[in-house]
Amino acid sequence: MDEDLLLPSAFVEQTNKLLGDVEYALLEKALNENSPVSVRVNRKMPSQLFSCQHLDAVPWCADGYYLNERLTFTFDPLFHAGCYYVQEASSMFVEQALKQYICKPSVMLDLCAAPGGKSTHVRSMLPEGSLLVANEVIRNRSQVLSENIIKWGHPDVVVTNNDPSDFSRLTNFFDVILTDVPCSGEGMFRKDPASIEEWNVDNVNICYQRQRRIVADVWNSLKPGGILIYSTCTYNTKEDEENVRWISEELGAEVLPVATSAEWNIVGNLLGEDFHVAHFLPHRTRGEGFFLAVLRKIDGVSENFRKASSKKNNSPAIVPKQAKEWLLHPQDYLLEVKGNNVVAFAKVHQEEYELLKDNLRIVYAGVVVGEIKGKDLLPHQSLAMSSELNLSAFPSVELTYLQSIAYLRKEAITLDVDIPRGFVLLLYKGVALGFVKNIGNRANNLYPNEWRIRSGYLPEKILIFTDNSL
Repeated sequence: MDEDLLLPSAFVEQTNKLLGDVEYALLEKALNENSPVSVRVNRKMPSQLFSCQHLDAVPWCADGYYLNERLTFTFDPLFHAGCYYVQEASSMFVEQALKQYICKPSVMLDLCAAPGGKSTHVRSMLPEGSLLVANEVIRNRSQVLSENIIKWGHPDVVVTNNDPSDFSRLTNFFDVILTDVPCSGEGMFRKDPASIEEWNVDNVNICYQRQRRIVADVWNSLKPGGILIYSTCTYNTKEDEENVRWISEELGAEVLPVATSAEWNIVGNLLGEDFHVAHFLPHRTRGEGFFLAVLRKIDGVSENFRKASSKKNNSPAIVPKQAKEWLLHPQDYLLEVKGNNVVAFAKVHQEEYELLKDNLRIVYAGVVVGEIKGKDLLPHQSLAMSSELNLSAFPSVELTYLQSIAYLRKEAITLDVDIPRGFVLLLYKGVALGFVKNIGNRANNLYPNEWRIRSGYLPEKILIFTDNSL
C-alpha cells in the first residue's frame, strides 16, 4: 500500500484490548500490506483447463488458489464462462464445515448470498442430490446473484429475493442454513478501505442486534438436528462470540467443533470460553478477517414441512419438443413454460420447489432451457452455462481470444461459410460461452445484454488465469 490506513481510534482501542499489544501491532502491520488475491476453480470444467501447480493452494479449500498478482478478470473469457470465481481465501473455510457435518443429500439455504461466492462454493461441496436455495434481500443484488449462479452451471439451485422473516413460513424445511450476516466489516478494512469510514461503535451495536434478528427469523425453518453455519467478516466479539453464545442459549443449539490444522494458524475463542469458533486474522492467515461457527439445532418435535398448494394451471402451455433434446438428462427434469421461458427443474426436488414457489419470490430456478419467441424456441444463456447442456444438440465453433471478447461485448460475429444455419454454440478453449443464431451473412449475438463487457478497449497488459506466467 502507498500509505498506511487511518484506522478509527475506537477500533484501535477495542481491538488492542481484545488481542493484546503484541498481537494487535502485528494485525495493524498486516492491514497495511497488500491484500492477497485468490480464486476458486469450478469443478464442472475440464481438469486440464488450468495449470495450478505453480500456484499456492488455499489450505482449507480443495479448489482454492492464491494468485501471484491481480489479473484482468474482465478480459478473461473463462471468468465470464464461470470456470472460476474470484473469492477471498478466508471465506473459503465454509468448505470445512460442510465436509465435516454434511454427508448426505440436503436442502440448504444460503440466506445472505449475493454476490454468490459462498453459494457457488457450497453448491460445489454439497452431496449429490442436494438442493440449494440462495437468497438475497436486495433486489438488484439478487440479479447479480442469479448471474453468478447461472455461470456456475449447477442446475439444482433456486435463487430467491426475500426478507429473512419470510422463511419462517417454511417450518423444518432446511437441513443446513448458512447465515453470512451483514456486519461492521472490520475484516474488510485492507481490501476495502472505504469500509473504514463507515465503521463506528454505534454501527457495531446495530449490527449485532440485526444479526440476532436475522438468525431468529430463519430459525423456525431449520430442522431439529439441522446445521446453522454463522459467519461474519469482522473481529469484535459482540458480532461473533457473543452472538454465537446467544444463539446457543436463547434459540437452543449446540456449538460444534470444526477440525483445523495447526498450520492454518486459525485463532479460537477470543473470550476464552469453551465453545468452538474460528477467527481468521490477517497477520496469522493469508486472507482477510473472517469468523465462523457451526451450531446444531437441538432436537425437538420434527414435523414435516407442509405440502405445497394443489392448485394447478388448468391449461398449461405446451413445451416445445426440442427443449428436451437440448438437455443431457431430460428424463430427470420436469419442464414447464413460465412466461416466455421454458424452465427445467429436477423431478427429485419438485415437492420442495412447489413449496418455495408458494411462499417466496423466485428470481431464478433450475435451468432456463429457452425463450419462446413466436413459433421459435431460442436457447437461453442459462442452458449454455449449465452442466445439463447437451453439446451434441448444437453445432459448435471454437473462437479465438479476440473473437471471444467481441462476443462477450455483444458485438456482431462472423462465422465461416460452412457453419450450418440456425443456433450455434460458441466455445473458447472448449468451454461454452453462449449462442448465436447464424443466418448466413451474419450471426445474431444472443449473449445477454446486461452481462456484456462494457469496456470498449483492451488494456495494454492482459493477464488471464491460464497464462503460464502467473
